[in-house]
Amino acid sequence: MAVKSAYIAKKSQKNQRGEGKSGETSDFFDREEELQAYHDMLLIRRFEEKAGQLYGMGFIGGFCHLYIGQEAVVVGMQMALKPGDQVITSYRDHGHMLATGMDPKGVMAELTGRRGGYSKGKGGSMHMFSREKQFFGGHGIVGAQVPLGAGLAFANKYRGNDHVALTYFGEGASNQGQVYETFNMAALWKLPVIFIIENNRYAMGTAVTRSAAKSEELFNRGSVYGIPGEQVDGMDVRAVRAAGEKAVAHCRAGEGPYILEMMTYRYRGHSMSDPAKYRAKEEVQKMREESDPIEQVKKRLIETGAANEDELKKIDAEIRAIVMEAAEFAQSDPEPDPSELWTDIYVNA
Repeated sequence: MAVKSAYIAKKSQKNQRGEGKSGETSDFFDREEELQAYHDMLLIRRFEEKAGQLYGMGFIGGFCHLYIGQEAVVVGMQMALKPGDQVITSYRDHGHMLATGMDPKGVMAELTGRRGGYSKGKGGSMHMFSREKQFFGGHGIVGAQVPLGAGLAFANKYRGNDHVALTYFGEGASNQGQVYETFNMAALWKLPVIFIIENNRYAMGTAVTRSAAKSEELFNRGSVYGIPGEQVDGMDVRAVRAAGEKAVAHCRAGEGPYILEMMTYRYRGHSMSDPAKYRAKEEVQKMREESDPIEQVKKRLIETGAANEDELKKIDAEIRAIVMEAAEFAQSDPEPDPSELWTDIYVNA
């Protein structure tokens, strides 16, 4: 975690990230930023690989949606935020939790239904929260988090702070009616919300080209409400951060919502029960070989001399140890007491 601490400290110093005036952005990464991105994306990758193993062994029940391949989206966006900004997302949420700084042990324990999980073992993969980390779920209903994200932004505007709410959803959810109702309200009230479409091309199993009119322009779906948007290479963490900084600056300036369509790709099926036979193995392999977000950073670090193979292997080993510790905790931690069925149902207001 030393890399993360160094990055956060440096982020507060102006003109050390390739940025000039407020609102300007850059896709340049220095050594610390490259290492930070590599560390955070690799943590998500190794965590999800272990989660997949535990699911296969029967330690994780229910649905489990892995984020493998999409790591650059959430890591790049987190690099554009400041403390107090909020995140809300769909059911493919483990990567978002880790990127916001949630403890891998608590996340994995929730996956296995243990007391030490973020929802005390009662929420599972799709329903974890952390007010401390400003992470508001994890939502199992397709598109349900979009109006909730606008609600977070409304609260920010009502309170008069300059915090921004990141609201993630997939290209499949972009066809849901509540998404457009939310676009209208967010534009009408100029809410500081960034709508992030994680376009991994297949929704549950249907190609976006078969399910969305003008599928190549999902970022433009808010234009009728006056919401600006752009399409981003979601496999390049530098491009994601640059686009994120632009969108965040737009929101903080009181200009209302912004849409970012992240062109990304999931290597695994929609969930662990999906064999993903609707696409060719060659397609997946081509994406891994040519566009993998982690390998892009690794290649840059080595080619520029910013890090060597041994240094990167050490980072990998440290991350594997963190994930192994989380897995061991998640298998040994006690299950919730049956009395927990009656807790956390109502909030005292």
